[in-house]
Amino acid sequence: MLATTRVSRLEELVIDGFGAFVGKKSERLVVKLKGEVIFERPFFDVERVIVATGGATISAAAIHECVRHGIPMEFLSFSGAPYASLVSPNLGGTVRTRREQLLAYEDCRGVELGKAFAVGKLRNSANVLKYFAKYRKGADRRTYDFLYRRVDRIEELVRLVEEIEGSRADEVRGALLNAEGRGAALYWEGVERLVPEFSGREGRGAGDLVNSLLNYGYGILYHRVLSAVTRAGLDPFAGYVHTDRPGKPSLVLDLIEEFRGQVVDRTVLGMLGTGFKVGMDGGMLDEATRKLLAGKVRERLATRIKHRGRRHSLENVIHIQARGVAGFVRDGVIYRPFVGSW
Repeated sequence: MLATTRVSRLEELVIDGFGAFVGKKSERLVVKLKGEVIFERPFFDVERVIVATGGATISAAAIHECVRHGIPMEFLSFSGAPYASLVSPNLGGTVRTRREQLLAYEDCRGVELGKAFAVGKLRNSANVLKYFAKYRKGADRRTYDFLYRRVDRIEELVRLVEEIEGSRADEVRGALLNAEGRGAALYWEGVERLVPEFSGREGRGAGDLVNSLLNYGYGILYHRVLSAVTRAGLDPFAGYVHTDRPGKPSLVLDLIEEFRGQVVDRTVLGMLGTGFKVGMDGGMLDEATRKLLAGKVRERLATRIKHRGRRHSLENVIHIQARGVAGFVRDGVIYRPFVGSW
């Protein structure tokens, strides 16, 4: 019902179970179950708190100290859908960043960002298929060829996106969404070939095993991207490709596309490829499966990769990309999408 992951010297706390109490004792974060202390750390040793249950109680003092120490508190439903996040209002950047972010929507900066997000999504989709294809080149040539036919068509879409022209985001959104949609259809065809029990991508509310794993993983990733966008001083609700709707953090949904495949899809497909057995309970992932998946996603986020000539954890790359968006709209520094290796 409780799991922790160490990120450098910091601890990430995940509460997934019923009856936990999260409180403050002196300068320490304490979790109790039936009156017994099951977790206790100084606040400065805690990276984030994830609450993935509706049966936990959190004291106002604990919330206050987490906010004061810059510790995000994130809330997931049993299906992994994010529904709330608490962060300090002091973590945001300058007013100028947000002003420029909003102004960029009406000029060519919004077009360039929209294209970059779409290119990142498509290239990472192709690279995830390449990653799983390379292990089948000798053992299963038919699947290898099937995947690479999809890869080639996705990479053609990248070239089409790069040629899209417009003076503001609204002028190119339709073309970008069309390319992303066509790329997604090709990508999921490849996934179906890799995972025969997968019958197509479904979002929130899906009751099958594979989509439940993906959705839960995306929920974890969502909060990482939201945290990075907020810390970069950006407005999470002012995006460029996803349309503006009440309660819809469109910039988070734009930026997360660069990371879904490399962080979550690779993790889930890798687990399934090694014979991982998914447990379900009432149409949802059971507690043991949620814990194991969350741990695997956090391990993937902690993986160090080469990015911009240096080695960073994937989690840090998310923050680098969010700061890159801020630097582009504010100072004109060229924004390049994250593209993972294969």
